[in-house]
Amino acid sequence: MTRKLIRVVIGGDICPIGLNEPYFIGGDAGSVFNDLLPEFENADLSIANLECPLINKKNPIEKAGPVLGVSSDSINGLKNASIDILNLGNNHIMDHGSEGLFNTLTLCSKAGIKTVGAGENLQEARKILIVKIGGVSIGILSLAEHEFSIATKNLCGANPLDLADFVRNMKSNSPLIDYLIVLVHGGNEHYPYPSPRLKDTCRFMIEMGAKAVVVQHTHCPGCFEEYQGSHIVYGQGNLIFDLPGQKSSFYEGFLVKLLIPDHLNASMELVPFVQPTDQPGVKKMAIDDARLFLQLVQERSLAIQNDEFVKLKWDQFCENRKHDYLRRIIGHNRFCSRIFSFKYRKHFKVDSYCRSEYLNRLLNTISCESHREAVENILNHRSINDWGNFGRENDK
Repeated sequence: MTRKLIRVVIGGDICPIGLNEPYFIGGDAGSVFNDLLPEFENADLSIANLECPLINKKNPIEKAGPVLGVSSDSINGLKNASIDILNLGNNHIMDHGSEGLFNTLTLCSKAGIKTVGAGENLQEARKILIVKIGGVSIGILSLAEHEFSIATKNLCGANPLDLADFVRNMKSNSPLIDYLIVLVHGGNEHYPYPSPRLKDTCRFMIEMGAKAVVVQHTHCPGCFEEYQGSHIVYGQGNLIFDLPGQKSSFYEGFLVKLLIPDHLNASMELVPFVQPTDQPGVKKMAIDDARLFLQLVQERSLAIQNDEFVKLKWDQFCENRKHDYLRRIIGHNRFCSRIFSFKYRKHFKVDSYCRSEYLNRLLNTISCESHREAVENILNHRSINDWGNFGRENDK
């Protein structure tokens, strides 16, 4: 007897802020997801990334970058959206500390929504969630790049991206899993291609036994490839994220639909959607818009098969971002640059001069794999003359 296809639908980042928050609080999933809602309702397994904790009160941690958090009552919209699993392994889940994470875990459990990627300690956060559908054991593993959310042996948080741990985890759990989906919260924001490191990392996960790897977090639709008979998606864009003033790509994305047959050699479909900027919710793209959108995704996907192209685009991205990254390291102006020099060290205590905001930004830059990779590229491509002119460029 032939078993029907198992339909797994994966959505990107959900952050129920702005115009969308009242609808989530009211449980009005139809007004939020519109004609995308049936995609979740008809799936055998539906997954999305919750890009913020659900909180009762604000208790922001000290960090670099925005702090996100929404009302606990937003769980109503998530529950009514027929989302089976929420990925919590991301860079914002600890924005309101352990209280925010534990409240989110509790609310999801009460709503009947499974979670993956975060827990009360590293051992809990790293667990692979296994769901049995039609006799097939589907595993979901969530990994996050190192920012301000990472769990440790004794502290709660998200599961860190650690390839050595990934291999050990695979080795001990592979007998229990028929089809493994890995969600990676990483990559560079607003960049639609993988960096050389990210491409190599995702391919390695496939080589180690993953059947699908989906990268989230980049806030723009990216590209994909089939590798060794399995699927890699390098950025699927936001699902719900009302943040005014962003590029148009911030409001576009696609669902990843995996169709898994008896022999487990799945096919993949993309479902394009758009978030209107003047009203709440998300909806499928019009036919002509979807056709053009998918054509652009396909063009990027073909291009990344060439490693030289991936390297070239990455060099260009780093070149365009070099001043932003260099300011993260050496300060915002010529004066800041000078006080870090040996000549002025005896006059300034750098640790007391630097504001915590700067130190948090510096920590984020050197801890996060994507930021660190960009800085390494920038430093490798800068000449001595470039460094000599950097302070003057900042003073202009």
